[in-house]
Parts: sequence; C-alpha cells; structure tokens
Amino acid sequence: MAKVKVKLFANLREIAGESSLQLDGNNVQEVLFNLMGQYPALKEMIFERTGDEPKLRGYINVFLNGNNVKHMESLATEVRDGDEIGVFPPVSGG
Repeated sequence: MAKVKVKLFANLREIAGESSLQLDGNNVQEVLFNLMGQYPALKEMIFERTGDEPKLRGYINVFLNGNNVKHMESLATEVRDGDEIGVFPPVSGG
C-alpha cells in the first residue's frame, strides 16, 4: 500500500478539523474510503448513494498530483508513495 498525502479544502477541512493527513491505499477509492473511516461525516459529502459501485458526487473534484481523476481512471486510479490527493467541494465567493 502506498502512503499518500490527502489535502482537504473548504467545508471538508472544517468537518475533519485538519487540512491534510497521511493515508494508505492502492488506488484513489481505497484512500478515500480510509479517509471516511476516520471521518464518517465526509461520506455523504463526497459520495452519492447509488447501487453497489461508489460514485463521486458531481460537484466534488478529486485531484491526484494536480490532475483530475475524472480524466484518469476515476476512483480506480492507482496511487504511489508520496502522491498527493486534493479533495475539493464546490466553493462560491467573489
């Protein structure tokens, strides 16, 4: 398993009470599931309730080393030691 830095932004950071943490996983999905294991309140904010397959909410953006995983292999995108995942909820302002 890879050790990955996960950075949380906006209200996700507020709920977790920290802006970044180290988590393990072989792919993006495993890392996010480990995140939700530590912070169950994040589950409803990050994932939709669908069938058996987990699905990111349409407004959540997950980046692996600066690249949106929606343009990669989505949740199945493999991670390596030292990778960085950023989880961005919708943000508004002006």
